[in-house]
Amino acid sequence: MRWAKRSAGDRRKPRKGAAISGPDGEAAFIAALRAIASTPAARGLIDDAAVIPIGGEVMVATHDMIVEGVHYLAGQDPADVAWRLVATNISDLAAKGARPLGVLLGAMLGSPEENARFIAGLGEALAAYDTPLLGGDTVRGTPQRSYGLTALGLATHRPVPARSGARVGEALWITGKVGAAMAGFEALQAGSQDSALTAPYRRPQARLDEGIALAPHVGAMMDVSDGLLIDAARMARASGVTLAIDSAAVPIAVAEARRADALRWGDDYELLFTAPEGVALPVPAARIGSVVAGDAGLLLDGQALAAGERLGWEH
Repeated sequence: MRWAKRSAGDRRKPRKGAAISGPDGEAAFIAALRAIASTPAARGLIDDAAVIPIGGEVMVATHDMIVEGVHYLAGQDPADVAWRLVATNISDLAAKGARPLGVLLGAMLGSPEENARFIAGLGEALAAYDTPLLGGDTVRGTPQRSYGLTALGLATHRPVPARSGARVGEALWITGKVGAAMAGFEALQAGSQDSALTAPYRRPQARLDEGIALAPHVGAMMDVSDGLLIDAARMARASGVTLAIDSAAVPIAVAEARRADALRWGDDYELLFTAPEGVALPVPAARIGSVVAGDAGLLLDGQALAAGERLGWEH
């Protein structure tokens, strides 16, 4: 399960600053939780999801929350909010090569019209991923809406891919372009009615088929939610290696002048993965770097990033 999410309230160009939350922040909170999450299924809370052996099968479970004004713009169409909630959870299953079994919904009620639009979008998203709604809970609360979703899946390959599986000598790949969500958000925030331009932010697409196809071939795999660089750094730390990224090799969906922003913005939900040299990949992907020996770090164009440089979104 993923613990760092991007904020719709601060979508400007990433600034330099502390890359790790302070002593009272998110990182410290998660570190304290790790002392409780001692079961192997939790994977030390460093992965996209929990992995639970049950009989001869393996269940994958993940949970994400979204909050109005933090993860989506206030006043957005509730149908798009519901789609986003489903897609971000299904993306976690994709990173594990898991086929969805169903979801459990936690929803804060709004007006009848808002509820109807949310249900419409939820139905569309669940149909798109052929995933049933199994149950959940509803509450009333403050005017600021929040929603949560638990997605359950069945692993299609074992061992189930992990962030910690990268090995020295493997190549680093990504399934598609980054920066489209950034452009979509900026257009939506500016009042654009161009649905095609804003769609990558409003209705992201989880790479479910790609994740299932890639699972037998990868070393490590995760989805890009908080920014390519920060998520690559997380994979490097989890695997105890260094990821060397060639920034010019990363496909981007925006103008070249925005490349640095696109590498840090996130919400693209492409799959970032490593694979042995020479392996024939079953899906289109771009090679963007290599796994090299080192102290669990990140190299960008051969250079270590400055201490404290912001790599992506953190609360």
